[in-house]
Amino acid sequence: MSTPLSKSVINDALSESLHGWSFEEDALVKTFILEHFPAALAFIVRLGVECEKMDHHPHLTNVWNKVTIRLNTHDAGNKVTQKDIDLAKVVQHFSWVE
Repeated sequence: MSTPLSKSVINDALSESLHGWSFEEDALVKTFILEHFPAALAFIVRLGVECEKMDHHPHLTNVWNKVTIRLNTHDAGNKVTQKDIDLAKVVQHFSWVE
């Protein structure tokens, strides 16, 4: 079972390395605005590959060129864990987003 992180650890991660992410209702959340729908789909596919590597399965929504990601960990009672921060950092390094 994963260990939930304290709000101070989450806030430190948000201010240090997770530009544009927020902490909402026990999840890390960010909306990405891409050029168009095919770019949003490509983003989701790339994210899916990274999620599988990390054995993490976030909540995703997509409307045309917008993709919203909500990260929390199911086996930690749907709280934010280091696994969520690690995945958010990976997404931050997608070179063709933002």
